Amino acid sequence: MSAPARRPTLRDVAARAGVSTSTASLVFSGKGPVAAATADRVRTAAAELAFSGPDPLATSLRQGRVGTVAVIVEAPLREAFRDPFALAVLDGLADELEAADRTMLLVAQPADDPVRAVGQLSGQAVDAVVFPLCGVRDNPVVEHLAARGVPLVGSGSPDAPGVAHVRTDEEAAIGLTTRHVLGLGHTRLAHVSMALAPGSRTRPLRPGDLDAARYPDSSGRLRGFRALAGEAAPVVVTADLTVGSGEEAGRLLLDVPAGRRPTAVVCQSDLLAAGVVRAAWALGLRVPEDVSVTGFDGVELPWLDATLTTVLQPGVEKGHALGRLVRRALDGEPVDDIGFPVSLRVGTTTAPPPA
Repeated sequence: MSAPARRPTLRDVAARAGVSTSTASLVFSGKGPVAAATADRVRTAAAELAFSGPDPLATSLRQGRVGTVAVIVEAPLREAFRDPFALAVLDGLADELEAADRTMLLVAQPADDPVRAVGQLSGQAVDAVVFPLCGVRDNPVVEHLAARGVPLVGSGSPDAPGVAHVRTDEEAAIGLTTRHVLGLGHTRLAHVSMALAPGSRTRPLRPGDLDAARYPDSSGRLRGFRALAGEAAPVVVTADLTVGSGEEAGRLLLDVPAGRRPTAVVCQSDLLAAGVVRAAWALGLRVPEDVSVTGFDGVELPWLDATLTTVLQPGVEKGHALGRLVRRALDGEPVDDIGFPVSLRVGTTTAPPPA
């Protein structure tokens, strides 16, 4: 059996064209001034030798980079793709990585087997890793990646040394909508929380749930709400970030005698708030005349016949901020946590309480 033919190299092309290897490299990269006649000679030599271009793996090894940034999604990808805020963050992040000539590798990390991602990443060369969405406080991949010296960027989680974050002050942010309904005169407030830990189901908050919380985004928002509304205000924790879970939570809170019904429901996401609005309508309640509802994120919900009063947290801009941190880390610059500002948008779903 004959040995396989040797793959032609850039050096072979340069020798055939009668130029230096560096000149041939400039022709293929397009990053330097090369005379047109010289460039034509190099391309002709490459065609004659069936040379398709420099080996990207060899190039990445020489540069110490592979051109890939891993993006950890701490849930099945189908869940992230149903969430318009998550899609907006990923969109902004992709813009920045594309501008830095980096590709994005999506890694789904299931809540019931988070260690599996360690095995996936152990055999994968990456330049940096981003945790762009709501995740757990203590992710097992951090120790593995930090030991490899991989730059780590997050949006509030994992909460570990060596991870630079684009942080939203969750307690202060939920305070924008909570103070808004309090200022309208509401005294009977309720709260719909995102899951506090993996494996959650939609149910009223139980004693000890907050202390055992593993998701800093939802636990921070819950603490911010209770600091203003009081610990006696009813809270429902949801199974997942969907309109269906929001509707289930809304029924638990609103399908009660009028004297015990909250007049304002502060929600931790727009999808959950949309579910609460639909539950109210299904129960024959008017929004906002009978019950006010607020959200969080400020995503577009064109199918909802209302404009949510919400915390505006522009997802695309947050993705850009994450991407800029990654680019700085890849350029060797020191990176640290940065704050991400949010604001209140008053829509058509809040009004003073019924007389």
